[in-house]
Amino acid sequence: MSESIIVEVWGEPAGFVVKEGNAFRFHAVARPFFALEGTEFNTLGHARLAAARLRARPNVVTLH
Repeated sequence: MSESIIVEVWGEPAGFVVKEGNAFRFHAVARPFFALEGTEFNTLGHARLAAARLRARPNVVTLH
């Protein structure tokens, strides 16, 4: 069974990642992080960086 790891950006929950083989799959829990839903990252650090970059762009609108 895979363990999930919480991803926070500046104290705000962004989502969690689940290790799947050699990748970390991102599962979003709030906006604007839904844009990363299902994305695979090579490292946990890359997932955190992507979430932080997304959060740093407050004018980005995601449609769902």
